[in-house]
Amino acid sequence: MTEFSSLRQKSGLSVPEAAAKLGYTEREAYRWERGEVKPRRAILDLLRALKPHCEDRSTPPAFSFIDLFAGIGGLRRGFEAIGGECVFTCEWDRYSRETYSANFPNDGHSIAGDIREVKEADVPEHDVLLAGFPCQPFSIAGVSKKNALNRPHGFACEAQGTLFFEAARIIRHHRPKAFVLENVKNLVNHDRGRTFRVIHDVLTEELGYHVDYRVIDAKAFLPQHRERIFIVGFADEPDFSFETLTLPDPLKGPRLQTILHPGDGTEKPDKHYTTGKDCKVSDKYTLSVHLWTYLQNYAEKHRLAGNGFGFGLFGPDDVARTLSARYYKDGSEILIRQAHKPPRRLTPRECARLMGFDAPGQNDFLIPVSDTQAYKQFGNSVAVPAVTAVARHMEPYIRKAVEQHVQRNEQAPKRQRARG
Repeated sequence: MTEFSSLRQKSGLSVPEAAAKLGYTEREAYRWERGEVKPRRAILDLLRALKPHCEDRSTPPAFSFIDLFAGIGGLRRGFEAIGGECVFTCEWDRYSRETYSANFPNDGHSIAGDIREVKEADVPEHDVLLAGFPCQPFSIAGVSKKNALNRPHGFACEAQGTLFFEAARIIRHHRPKAFVLENVKNLVNHDRGRTFRVIHDVLTEELGYHVDYRVIDAKAFLPQHRERIFIVGFADEPDFSFETLTLPDPLKGPRLQTILHPGDGTEKPDKHYTTGKDCKVSDKYTLSVHLWTYLQNYAEKHRLAGNGFGFGLFGPDDVARTLSARYYKDGSEILIRQAHKPPRRLTPRECARLMGFDAPGQNDFLIPVSDTQAYKQFGNSVAVPAVTAVARHMEPYIRKAVEQHVQRNEQAPKRQRARG
């Protein structure tokens, strides 16, 4: 990472925003970013002096939490929304760390890398543990791919499948008041339910937590069919239950038009995603005739064979399929219809909105990485509004647990004096 890139991220600016602040062109700023040209010392000094972009926290945090397998901060955003403060972050992918740092520049702590190298004692005390541990070993697509390649999946996948136990290791050591684990829906059924039974037994029998879980479809909040399981555990709160969580009717959720670039000049320019005074989607996102022909032939081949493989073609009034990390390859799961030409991919900004990192029509979430990395990051992330719904349902239980902890600490010296 260049010195310019590091300072830019600490200031919470995207490359175009840094260029505008410094009074230079985006082209020059991107050359500094890539290390092709070294900026003058005065430019770096000016970057250091810029006030970091951050949320104002006028009140003390209600609780502390740690963010494991953090990705680009989807779980974090949901728990910051209810007053939590992140005190530790762990994410192994360097490009995800870049996006995370750009959007959370004032943590006061660095981002740890491989969780397997993190010692329990190096993790600060915390009230809530968040962990969206890798889902590929358990997802339907991931299992199918590994089966086709004759590779192990689930807990047999040494690269990712055993990372649940890394989260369990930290839970065992620190005994947080609560935890939230997130994964794909298929985790419940993987290996005929054996995988989930192991996870549930570790959390309840070995670690002694009261556990409940629920599969939530994000299309109640966003124009995307995205089912994910949320596993919640409390150390001393047996009354928590997902049964009382009320969600919006998924059949009445928003449609794709809420997250698409309108292309009518009502939206401000956004990097290379849009072009012209009307801010229409750049032509680079339209599929080539060759790729579009291939996808149609591929889909027809599988239709004739009785398989369900094929592209997904959608309009503004539709709800999309699940956005996946492979979206960068051809975008086939979510293609947007266009008149008189092949369909197009979503832009990374539209993906940010589709995942709830940006509100409809907004572009506040910083995307400092390439389109390829951005597609991977959003496809691997969580739907922020679904996380926020879980967080708000947990909020009174978390606050109660924190208050009881404070009361016990205050009463302990009194009891000691009484015994003395």
